Amino acid sequence: MEDGPVPCRAVCLLVMAFGLDPAFPLVVGANRDERLDRRATAMTVLRRADPRILGGRDEEAGGTWLAVNEAGLVAGLTNRPLPDGRDPGKRTRGELPLALATHRRAGDAVEDFVARFRPTDYNPAWLLVGDREALFSIDMTDGDRPRAESLGPGVHVLENNPLEPPSEKAAHVRHLLGPTAGMGGEALTEKLLVLLADHTTPPGAAAGTRRLETLAACVHTDDYGTRSSTLIRIPGPSHLPPEVRYAEGHPCTSPFQGADMLWARPL
Repeated sequence: MEDGPVPCRAVCLLVMAFGLDPAFPLVVGANRDERLDRRATAMTVLRRADPRILGGRDEEAGGTWLAVNEAGLVAGLTNRPLPDGRDPGKRTRGELPLALATHRRAGDAVEDFVARFRPTDYNPAWLLVGDREALFSIDMTDGDRPRAESLGPGVHVLENNPLEPPSEKAAHVRHLLGPTAGMGGEALTEKLLVLLADHTTPPGAAAGTRRLETLAACVHTDDYGTRSSTLIRIPGPSHLPPEVRYAEGHPCTSPFQGADMLWARPL
């Protein structure tokens, strides 16, 4: 985010814990920050065809900031802020998580994505996409082709900056999570619930090109802030659907509710 509110059809905090617990090989926590007056739906069915896709929907430009499909693939997006704002002539970045989530396997999704999409068609962004078996980062900020990288087991924190080097906000999030090696999915979920509602900022942080409040996980300002929050757990057994919970509004005050019914197809 820039100093002051910016159009942000992206998760502004995305945490993916991969390969820590065989019972839940992928656990995801995300906060979506946006202008308070921008119309959006926190959770809905984005695609009814196979594979069925759930996620939030931006009601002004379309697309999503975070998508999960019934096969257990999750794709999320964060924006790279631009000094002069986004170029309205480019395609909406909300298309990108949806394109990835039409695949049943993360490896296939990334291979197809790198072949078909070009950073020059979109305002700059970063993505994480993963499933039970693999996790990848995708850089869509410049160049002729997306840059994809396979990520190992561990906790990966993406905000409105690249994964490396860790930003001040990302480092603070890791500090709040504490040691996660060997942590089970249940314990990690509870930690993420607390983290997503946290208002503290990194010790010693000073307002610079960003509002100080935006360095917290849960963001509050007069016209901009955390609009929704999502928790996703991918169970180890492939026949089980993803567990999806979401809060519509600030996660510090809005209760999380389950989205299990959205997986069901009408008879």
